[in-house]
Amino acid sequence: MKKVKNNILVLLGALAIISISSCKNELENINQNPNAVKDPGPAYLLTGAIKTTTDAYWSVGDHSNGNPTNLFVQYWAALHYTDVDRYILTNSSFEGLWTTLYAKSIANLDKVISLGEEQENANYKGVGLVLRSWAYSLLTDAFGAIPYSESIKIDESATPKYDTQKKVYEGLLEDLKTAVSLLNPEGKQIEGDIIYNGDIRLWKKLANSFRLRLALRISDQEPQKAKAVITDIQENGGHFLENNSEIAKMDYLDAPNNNPLSDLFLTRDDFRISKSIVDRLLQLNDPRLPVFAAPTEDPDSKEYVGIPNGLNNGAASSLGASKTSKPGDYFLATDAPAVIFSYAEVLFDRSEAAERGYTKEDPEKLYKEAITASLKQYNIDQDAIDDYLSQSAVQYDSKKFKKSIGVQKWIALFGQGPEAYAEWRRLDYPELPPAADGVLNGDFPLRFIYPGTEQSLNGENYREAVNLQGKDLLTTSLWFDKY
Repeated sequence: MKKVKNNILVLLGALAIISISSCKNELENINQNPNAVKDPGPAYLLTGAIKTTTDAYWSVGDHSNGNPTNLFVQYWAALHYTDVDRYILTNSSFEGLWTTLYAKSIANLDKVISLGEEQENANYKGVGLVLRSWAYSLLTDAFGAIPYSESIKIDESATPKYDTQKKVYEGLLEDLKTAVSLLNPEGKQIEGDIIYNGDIRLWKKLANSFRLRLALRISDQEPQKAKAVITDIQENGGHFLENNSEIAKMDYLDAPNNNPLSDLFLTRDDFRISKSIVDRLLQLNDPRLPVFAAPTEDPDSKEYVGIPNGLNNGAASSLGASKTSKPGDYFLATDAPAVIFSYAEVLFDRSEAAERGYTKEDPEKLYKEAITASLKQYNIDQDAIDDYLSQSAVQYDSKKFKKSIGVQKWIALFGQGPEAYAEWRRLDYPELPPAADGVLNGDFPLRFIYPGTEQSLNGENYREAVNLQGKDLLTTSLWFDKY
């Protein structure tokens, strides 16, 4: 994997003039910088889009970025300023994520795609489609119906309509299929790739892995469509990520390109590890506990102590900063990697696909391989892996495959808040306790609220989307979340 270069700020500066908002009238008011690069090449745009999207995906503990999914799935809990952990949220709470993904990630990836066409470099277009599909999937997984088909053509539509989540997933699956057909390891090289260093063979595997992920996302609603997607991958000789060395991730460096979680904990002390994940790992004698969590700083008790989610400010603060556990050093290091798609996730997905009858693979074997891959991802030794797999509580239960896969996948996705949040809603496992002092009467957030700016700038389409999808509330379930 190629690391982010120290001159990345220069690269990102080149992107300023092509970042657009979701409404054309806002774009017209942006002042142009006469010293900015007028026509940044695809390499510059690709680097910036990868970093922007990964930062938004990975820095999910910071309330200000509009993506508190590590709290929602109870990886982290709030020690101070606990409103978000109690689900006290408004239509401005998620605006940061929406704006970042539309105005920076998707806008820049649109340009990568168009430049790939202009320069007759299909690999730029293919990589751009893969990454843009990921960005759109983050949006629809969070909000539901979103501007998709018309947002791609922002110059033609100042107020893009919202597509239903079903339509968005169908479109993304087609985009990813197109990407696979375009990506050619023997074709023109690409630059600016800080995930796979221009290895198109791995991008094809990642594209198919995303197709598998989204096929399962729709599997409860559209099982035949899901099966058809997976069959198409198999019949066309497609491969998924095949080992931990192929994990899609972005490696951070030291300042000024630190891992955003590291930066967060350098300046704030608002979060601790959640009691839910600590208790589960202790129950299973899981060797990942010292990786995910740090011992308390209490000199009299160097234990792992999580805090309940959704406490009020007074109750949370009274637990004491030194007597509760922060996330582990592995995740808070300045150069900690941001995982986008792990090999373990691919194996869990293949296990579920087999259990649903979409393939003829052995679901139990793949399930065990998935757990093994996750443990090896954190350098756990084989003896510890064997001991872990031998426990009755870890054994695969075909009759309750959603529980078996759901619990272990939740553990394996630690840190990947948005993906864990989507899979927790879809699989309904693990069973998590409600926020201790939550404001949803014991319920959980099932989606994000649309930004208030959409109501004022794209009101007609916003209202139509809400009428079709359901009230713009945290508790409105999304289309993929059937059960």
